[in-house]
Amino acid sequence: MNCLFCNIIKKEIPSEIVDESNHSIAFYDINPIAPTHILVIPKTHIASTLDIDDNNVIYFSDMVLLASKIIDDKEISRDGYRWVVNTGKHGGQTVNHLHLHILAGRHMSWPPG
Repeated sequence: MNCLFCNIIKKEIPSEIVDESNHSIAFYDINPIAPTHILVIPKTHIASTLDIDDNNVIYFSDMVLLASKIIDDKEISRDGYRWVVNTGKHGGQTVNHLHLHILAGRHMSWPPG
């Protein structure tokens, strides 16, 4: 398997790490769509939300906790932010490794498009 995010986890591809926990790692997106654009991923390969089950849901929970910690640490919550988890081609998922986007620093419109 040649997964971009798995290679980032293994430090085979450089990235600007924001924070990490035992089960998740967060880094800045290389193609940001907002002034703050951070990705939070599980350190275990889970392709998408379609693959979350009773055995691995702990990884998604850990991602959410790490995202919340980053939002507090970086004081992002003051003006608001958006979490996004894309699933599948029509959902906009471009890397087949579960990831949560933290987007902040600008007004987010609705619908997202």
